Amino acid sequence: MLEGSILYQLKSAHQSGQGTQRSLNFGVYYKNTLVALCHALEDCILTCSSEPLVITAFQRGKWYLEEADRYAELAERSRQVVIMAAPDSGFGEHPTSQRQNVELVSLNVDDPVAEEWHLMILAPTYSAMVLCQELSEADYGKQGFPTVDLERKFYGFWTFEANLVQETMELAIAHLRSYNPTLADTLTDHIQAIVSTPIEQRDPLESIVSRVVDYLQESHTITPTHNIFDQPQILDSNLLSNEVQAFLRMAQLTDQADVLNPNAAAEVATLVEAMGQFLDLPVWQLNRLKLASLLHRLAPLQSSTSMLTPSSFGRYPEEQSMDAPCCPLVPGAQVLRTMPQLRAIATIITHLGEQWDGSGQPGGLAGDEIPLESRILGLVAAFQQQVADQSAKSEGTLSIPECLAIALAQCQQEQSQRWDPKLLETLTLLVSGLQQGLNLPVSLPKISAGLWLLDSHDEALISRS
Repeated sequence: MLEGSILYQLKSAHQSGQGTQRSLNFGVYYKNTLVALCHALEDCILTCSSEPLVITAFQRGKWYLEEADRYAELAERSRQVVIMAAPDSGFGEHPTSQRQNVELVSLNVDDPVAEEWHLMILAPTYSAMVLCQELSEADYGKQGFPTVDLERKFYGFWTFEANLVQETMELAIAHLRSYNPTLADTLTDHIQAIVSTPIEQRDPLESIVSRVVDYLQESHTITPTHNIFDQPQILDSNLLSNEVQAFLRMAQLTDQADVLNPNAAAEVATLVEAMGQFLDLPVWQLNRLKLASLLHRLAPLQSSTSMLTPSSFGRYPEEQSMDAPCCPLVPGAQVLRTMPQLRAIATIITHLGEQWDGSGQPGGLAGDEIPLESRILGLVAAFQQQVADQSAKSEGTLSIPECLAIALAQCQQEQSQRWDPKLLETLTLLVSGLQQGLNLPVSLPKISAGLWLLDSHDEALISRS
């Protein structure tokens, strides 16, 4: 990572153990993934209910020229667009560059930002960011730089978190101040105006995530063939990984918005893994349970409309799209079904409301008819929420063991009615261990490496829904 670059500065500010900043999860992205991801996040500007500030870094002017026409449309919906790149022929002559609210910053060729690919979008109702730096020749190793442009690799991360976008924009503004102090002052004023704007509701994240997933899925079908690419499967996996990441990032924001229970998903994932180990579940099933745990709090996505039909690009066969659940659909779970790899996860989440005696929803399933993962996750999620509620109500007057005991007792009151008695026995054993000092470290998931949670062992579970 180049010292002095924006990515370097942000990573340094979030190094683990330094101050109060949490560490960030970084990953490696192929160019084809970044193109689809950036186009999706950029196009959300066109439907944004407020005007964003947009700061980008294109590495070289020639890459900006490829996108200049679409940036003219984006500029019409933005308060200001700033483009940083090392200048090439025609960089400043394109009509988009002449727009009043578009500013070009011609970077020196030795500026480390000239090796970076950034997209930062900040508005009162919408925020998103891609922050990446191209791998160096040493990073590529013996294979050297790729001969195909879309195989180029970048190191970094992306997010919807407004506070991170604002922090990074401020680093970018500080960097370009040496090039254009007046512009830096103007951008600082824009940020202050954006963060001070009162808003009743942000643009729905579910529709933004739906767009991201759609664009990434579309890229699967336009990836060059095996005759051109040496590593088509790796490129495809990189796109798939980011589709999973989109859902995980949305779930992460759902947790962060819950002041009283901000670590719910991570804590539930830790508890279900322990439960699964007590039950001697296979590794693939544990992974599936962990992923379902991380996604189980996704809000109902009734307003989310996929821009692509399942078979629009030939990725999903027509007969598969007709394989609908036999019970009423749960919108928050249905959006996951846009990815075949998440259909089993969608089934688990769909049946979280089922009850052991058959009185639950949406399918009215009873006993062992309810998928095992749904029974485990439903019980653990309810228990974890009860612990959080007790801790909040007591305002610190109750110890953790006391909160665990109260939460467990509340679950036991619903034994054989709502919960599987055998699973409740396992939970009781787990709680006893926790009260006696069993340590289960809870850590936030590494979102950029979430692909390993996917598994193909889903046929039996999918057949239930």
